[in-house]
Amino acid sequence: MPTEVMIALIGLGGSAIGSLIGIFANSKLIDYRLGAIERKLDEHNKLIDRMYAIEKRVEVLEVKVEDAVK
Repeated sequence: MPTEVMIALIGLGGSAIGSLIGIFANSKLIDYRLGAIERKLDEHNKLIDRMYAIEKRVEVLEVKVEDAVK
């Protein structure tokens, strides 16, 4: 086998391995970032649920105050 072909095959193999490593590393980074975003979204949704509950309690208290004033 000529040396030029061997060099080309070695270059092809190195490029393929480098590309695969890059793809796997990028995939892990994307998974990590999506996980972080999901955690932040869960915290935000919990806050929205708590605020909704507080607003309901405030409405009830406002009604009780209005009834007490009358």
